[in-house]
Amino acid sequence: MSTFKYPHNSDLRRLVRFSADDGLIWLAENRMLLMHCAAMSALRTQLIKSVGPESARRILTRMGYESGMRDAELARTIRPDQNPIESFFVGPQLHMLEGSVQVTPVHIHIDVRSGEFDGEFLWEHSWEAEFHLREFGQAADPVCWMQIGYASGYTSAFMGRMVLFKETECACCGANNCRIVGKPVEEWEDGEQYARYFEPDSRIAHLPAAAWAGVAQTDSTQGAPTPTDLIGSSASFRRAYELMLRAAGTTVTVLLLGETGVGKERFARVLHQMSPRKDAPFVAVNCAAIPHDLIESELFGVEKGAFTGAHASRAGKFERAEGGTLFLDEIGEMPLAAQAKLLRALQEGEIERLGDERTRKVNVRVVAATNVDLAQAVKEGRFRPDLYYRVHVYPIHIPPLRERLADLRQLVDSLVAKFNRQHGKHVQGVSDKGFQSLHAHHWPGNVRELENVIERGVVLAPQQGWIEAHHLFLSLEAVLARESGISACGKLEEGCGDAVREQLVEQILRAGIPLEALEQQLMKACVDQEGGNIARAARRLGMSRPKLSYRLQRTEGEAEAADS
Repeated sequence: MSTFKYPHNSDLRRLVRFSADDGLIWLAENRMLLMHCAAMSALRTQLIKSVGPESARRILTRMGYESGMRDAELARTIRPDQNPIESFFVGPQLHMLEGSVQVTPVHIHIDVRSGEFDGEFLWEHSWEAEFHLREFGQAADPVCWMQIGYASGYTSAFMGRMVLFKETECACCGANNCRIVGKPVEEWEDGEQYARYFEPDSRIAHLPAAAWAGVAQTDSTQGAPTPTDLIGSSASFRRAYELMLRAAGTTVTVLLLGETGVGKERFARVLHQMSPRKDAPFVAVNCAAIPHDLIESELFGVEKGAFTGAHASRAGKFERAEGGTLFLDEIGEMPLAAQAKLLRALQEGEIERLGDERTRKVNVRVVAATNVDLAQAVKEGRFRPDLYYRVHVYPIHIPPLRERLADLRQLVDSLVAKFNRQHGKHVQGVSDKGFQSLHAHHWPGNVRELENVIERGVVLAPQQGWIEAHHLFLSLEAVLARESGISACGKLEEGCGDAVREQLVEQILRAGIPLEALEQQLMKACVDQEGGNIARAARRLGMSRPKLSYRLQRTEGEAEAADS
């Protein structure tokens, strides 16, 4: 009989959330699945019959190992102030809560600092042993491969060193229960032989050739790979990229269309890098950022004495981009006078400095970009029709991020790696729930907004940890989501239950929102949702109208005082 007693699992049950409205199940920030054991058994059986028991064991062991490692990440945050054994028990308790097996400790010794671990556990109701026995009959060797992988992965991640578990007794081999023993891999005489089951590449490397012949085939329809500066494989993104690829080797004037933040300048730079002009300058100009009375001198240059303050002659952007590419961003904001001179430069390949009478030949490839409807601007008289037809020769529409969500995972992974390097962090990535919140966002600021969100997440996430939803979006919208949890008796609690309130409090505290700021956000959000009706907002907040009005006025007064 075990002398160990598990801590209460209420802290773990609070991590399990059912969101019926969007069909999601969560274990903290990790997306989970609730599926039939019979279905998992059918997959396991087919795998054994297809690739053989040895290869199937490698794959299933690795699957369990990955699951155990993810649960170990939770253990570091759930019971950080408890003793090592109580913290370690998060793994066995989660393994039970996830429905895999009943775990009873026989003996356990842990010293994380020295790396010492020695543990023995009994397993009852193992789903793997039960279904293997049903499908294949009694086995000569233990068969709880996924669960051994889980125990080894969890303990290795918890201890920070490789800890190998072996199944010394198995219910599928005629024993009453399964029994496992774990200790550091080097303390097993045959540790190296068993360690190969946990190698990441062993899932494919050891499969029979016929089983994986088609796995590594590449899709030839994808065309040439995109440069690292441009990331995406969605259909809309590939269309834009292929159009750019065809234009790269020509001198055609390209017009990049798309919303703010979609990456028009990045496309322009890659177009330049892939063109014969790549060794010449790339010069970018934001037409909207230059005052109207200065844009002509910026683009075409100025001669000494052309106007007050012109003490020396100066080349413009066209001359500086000689032989290369000139990128004119926000061309729709260019004043009409400058548009006329730009048209001449495009048609004749020559410019005239401000205050000069002679013309200069220029060899420049122009790439323009805008987020406004140029055709509408022509109708309204804000854009010259002749220039419109000149720059609209080869338009490329870059899709907004909300229309290419299939690229979101690639973009996020690339940005996490970028900001890890930039900020000296080692964040593992975005959690499942964090990614779901990214996927649900409308992205009005497109890829530029995504960059800002991921950078904030990398800065806020703990070292070696994961970027969670509250690191990405600091508003209360995601925190106030309605979900159901599991009670102590195994029943689902509705979204208004105590478990959800406890989770709400925990998430607010983890987000680091000050109490006064939280109160202000709640009051303002409620008033906005009620269309500015303070009386209705007060009723929703459970306070009187005068009290809410007073608090709102006090908040506004403090904000004004802070600004003055």
